[in-house]
Amino acid sequence: MSRPILYSFRRCPYAMRARLAIQVAGIECELREILLRDKAPEFLAASPKGTVPVVVDGEQVIEESLDVMLWALQQNDPAGWLQMPKEGHALIAESDGPFKSALDRYKYGSRHPEADTDDERENGAIFLRRIDAMLKGQNHIYGDKPCLADMAIVTFVRQFAHVDQDWFYTQPWPDLIRWLDAFKASDRFAAIMGKHKKWAVGDDIVLFCAKSLA
Repeated sequence: MSRPILYSFRRCPYAMRARLAIQVAGIECELREILLRDKAPEFLAASPKGTVPVVVDGEQVIEESLDVMLWALQQNDPAGWLQMPKEGHALIAESDGPFKSALDRYKYGSRHPEADTDDERENGAIFLRRIDAMLKGQNHIYGDKPCLADMAIVTFVRQFAHVDQDWFYTQPWPDLIRWLDAFKASDRFAAIMGKHKKWAVGDDIVLFCAKSLA
């Protein structure tokens, strides 16, 4: 039986969270690293919208990162990431919507001349202060075990932090910082961040995630 194909880009936070779920589920995929400024024709043929991640599993093409996470976890969820309160889905939607919009305008200010980067940073910080409050006294957003909400949100918090780390790490959100730093130092994060050359037809197959780190 052929393996699913995962089109990915190492530094993309959407692709990161997809790889996190595939990794914890222990699903072996053929990894195809995409260069976003020079996209492989085979990738565009599979998904004309041209954004990562994309999973091709037989006749099924999954083009949204959260859908990839659910595809993986619904097959195997050894760490219980799907066991979260219903409001976790609304929290993810807030992260993917208003928070990501503020993050983009903060990080890529030159692309959004209509936006004030300081205002957008503050818009993002409103969400981050809420996450900090939720993390008070516990290791993860909904308790002492990570769930889908943690792993669907943390890669974007990491991206926000890296825009100006000197500023980020002086903010009064100690529990958010602890949560983010624990993720960045984890074996799970290291396992999804291996470097691979741009994929091209004829290259040797690169396997991703032969073993779960649940």
